[in-house]
Amino acid sequence: MDHPAVDRVRAALRAAGAEGEVRVLDDQVRTAALAAAALGCEVGAIANSLVFDADGVPVLVLTSGAHRVDTALLAATHGLPELRRAAPDFVREHTGSAIGGVAPVGHPEPLRTFVDVALEQYPVVWAAAGHPRTVFPTAYKELLRITGGTATVVAAVG
Repeated sequence: MDHPAVDRVRAALRAAGAEGEVRVLDDQVRTAALAAAALGCEVGAIANSLVFDADGVPVLVLTSGAHRVDTALLAATHGLPELRRAAPDFVREHTGSAIGGVAPVGHPEPLRTFVDVALEQYPVVWAAAGHPRTVFPTAYKELLRITGGTATVVAAVG
């Protein structure tokens, strides 16, 4: 697929020495459930890239597709201001991608990133690659390394 956001992701993955290659899917997979079905994996192995607005500062959270981010917990744990779901224009401005295709890497500027520790249980984690039809495989430790992310609990366990 020839797309500027996908090209940026490919370049970022190469520059970081990541092992996975971008894969183009037949259909758009804008949700973790759709991505898991297309890839034949558990929904928890999908690394959702969610952008939040922390008083005008973007915060990227890579969460297991099986979780919903507890924004109050994340903010309290890491001393962040209130986290609000970012508007589509804010997401595109700070990531270069539309919602549904936001990758963990390849952004115009580095983003403060938090990575769900629940992803560690999966030998292969799938993340978006700049477009809703593209993904790439990685591993939890590689995801932390290539994003410079902070490992954290993003969902309250009941």
